[in-house]
Amino acid sequence: MAVQQRRVSKSRKGMRRSHHALKQTTTTICKKCGRPIQPHKVCPYCGYYKGIKVINVK
Repeated sequence: MAVQQRRVSKSRKGMRRSHHALKQTTTTICKKCGRPIQPHKVCPYCGYYKGIKVINVK
């Protein structure tokens, strides 16, 4: 079982946690309606994907 030998400083703890931050999601513009959407997904507003109607949206 691992037992801490000495206290971890705030600086070292912060350096270890520097990669834990959330990253902002990438967005692209829908070619049909011009709204921001996630890449490689069907547009939830118009239902198009790469210029092809995929789903019907009310």
